[in-house]
Amino acid sequence: MEWSIGNSGSRYKVNFSEKEELLSLSKLISEDKEINFDDISMSKDQQAGRILVFLGGKRSFAHVSRCDDEWWIHFQGRIYVINMHEPGSPDSSLSEGSLSAPMPGTILDVMVKTGQRVREGQTLLVMEAMKMEHRIQAPRAGEVTSVYFQKGDRVDMGANLVEIGD
Repeated sequence: MEWSIGNSGSRYKVNFSEKEELLSLSKLISEDKEINFDDISMSKDQQAGRILVFLGGKRSFAHVSRCDDEWWIHFQGRIYVINMHEPGSPDSSLSEGSLSAPMPGTILDVMVKTGQRVREGQTLLVMEAMKMEHRIQAPRAGEVTSVYFQKGDRVDMGANLVEIGD
């Protein structure tokens, strides 16, 4: 299988090894180049939708939800959308520049408007989902071309929230 992170368009081939119910990342390849990485392992947790992650020897929890070929991962205060692809499949399903809702929820605050320039990592809006606040942050610098929701709006998982152009 091949994987991509969010709307990046870059694809990764990932190899895991399993030992005593611990899944360890053994190889990561992008564009036929092997990528070096910290020691990363994971295992199931007793709580549904949660896994134990061991990153560089430190233990953390990640909340995981799957919808079709997308995995939504809430880890260390950030949300990652990991897409699963059949090897060689086109990546036209990736909507470059758009940010989508990590899960169903309610918009608590919109911090940008159309036409505004933003920097990478800047919080664009805050939403509440599963009784937690999620900050939707700009993956790159650019100009906000569309804001689709307002404070108080309910959103479905995967709904486009904001679009950023160059």
